[in-house]
Amino acid sequence: MPVPAHIRRRCQDLLEPGERIGYLIPVTAVWIGPVMSGIECYVAVTDRRIAVLTGGLLRRSGPAEVNAQYPRTTRLGPVEFAPTPAFRLGSRSYEIDDEYVAAVHAADAELDGLLPEDPFPDA
Repeated sequence: MPVPAHIRRRCQDLLEPGERIGYLIPVTAVWIGPVMSGIECYVAVTDRRIAVLTGGLLRRSGPAEVNAQYPRTTRLGPVEFAPTPAFRLGSRSYEIDDEYVAAVHAADAELDGLLPEDPFPDA
């Protein structure tokens, strides 16, 4: 299921002017040290960087800040599949729904000069 338009707009508002989202992946932050277990976040793969956008434990209206950022040359994969699909960014682990595994692979494929089709073209 694509990310709802109001969440996508909120994510876009947290980015720099002119920065474009290529992939927006809902994730659950599962890293324990230092904390952040089970928090819903979004990983925005943009034309400039990879940004982890977070809200809070009680915030269900979407993200409120850029919690972490990585160079766009950073790979999201490989995706590990036991027991739930997950990938690591730096020392942090993020779980994703099965339907977003293709978006992780597509974002990484762009680093190799490949331009895959958008997995959610109507979103």
